[in-house]
Amino acid sequence: MLLATTRVEDVDHFIEVFSTKGAAKRKLHGSKGSTVFRDPSEADRLWAIFDWDVEGWKSFVSDPDVPPILQEAGHKGTPQAAMLIGQFEA
Repeated sequence: MLLATTRVEDVDHFIEVFSTKGAAKRKLHGSKGSTVFRDPSEADRLWAIFDWDVEGWKSFVSDPDVPPILQEAGHKGTPQAAMLIGQFEA
């Protein structure tokens, strides 16, 4: 699992691209799915949980076809993966 955050220009437009072109490209790099949340404090910030390993993420972000997809989706910057600091039961 991987958690990433980004800021976007328009959430609805982002979701349109994320769920189509973005999904197809992520799948090519091994992503098995994602869940997206809107930040409660910042309307333009989104958080996504990906069923994806780190190697697949690295492959995705280094793919030269990805920046135009991110631009089309309206990212305000580069998505950032959160650092995992632990896993706990319950």
